[in-house]
Amino acid sequence: MSSELHVDVSGGVAVLTLNRPAQQNALTPAMASELGAALRRCDNDDAIGAVVITGTAPAFCAGADLSLKVGEVNGLIDPPPFRIRKPVIAAVNGHAVGIGLEIALQCDLRYLARDAVYGLNQVRRGALADGYAHWTLPRLVGSANAADLLLTGRTFDGYEARALGLANGVLDASEVLPTALAVAHDIAHGSAPLPVALSKRLLWEAPTMTPESVGRLETELNDYVAKSADGGEGVAALKDRRQPKWTGSVSAEWPAWDAVTDGKRPTLD
Repeated sequence: MSSELHVDVSGGVAVLTLNRPAQQNALTPAMASELGAALRRCDNDDAIGAVVITGTAPAFCAGADLSLKVGEVNGLIDPPPFRIRKPVIAAVNGHAVGIGLEIALQCDLRYLARDAVYGLNQVRRGALADGYAHWTLPRLVGSANAADLLLTGRTFDGYEARALGLANGVLDASEVLPTALAVAHDIAHGSAPLPVALSKRLLWEAPTMTPESVGRLETELNDYVAKSADGGEGVAALKDRRQPKWTGSVSAEWPAWDAVTDGKRPTLD
């Protein structure tokens, strides 16, 4: 990766750091491409159990690089954080506006700095929010609050972000990354990787499905993971009063999930 995206993998956690501090980590096409490549690597690497996306202080990401033409860069990271099979945590340690906030919305968990500025302000620039914002935002804050933020393009702080339901935690800027890392390491070492990956995917897909389909799928997936490498380890560890030793492989044991579209259930071959 270039100097504009730092990738550090340690202890089962990958930290992806947007690194253009002089430009408040404003996103360029090259950075977006590298971020997607890094996420793809994390998805395929069984040694990585969780991912943290952050920015070099003092900002997280102030949006698209203003030196670029409108439309030259957008929030459509390929693959988006919600599509990879590892939990992705946004450590939003500073301002996150436009594309910057959209990237955070695509993550599974978000820890935000209290005093930073947040907003989806594209309508005030003659454009509209992209990066799946019209899909991710209503899921988190409801349609009325999403309309408020998307149609006015107004900014807000961490306290309002928490009140709206955007943040899993709101902290001093200096505490954001350590907190996100602690959660990431807890997931990477404490939870079985395949059930975590399947639960993540189900969380994102379930709102498009019927309650009955979700219930049946939960049962099928539990039957599936019971036959996986880690199927009996959790119960065995509990009986032996020890920490579980997870050996499962998300990449090798993943079911045929991508058939899940428009409320259809996957075939678990």
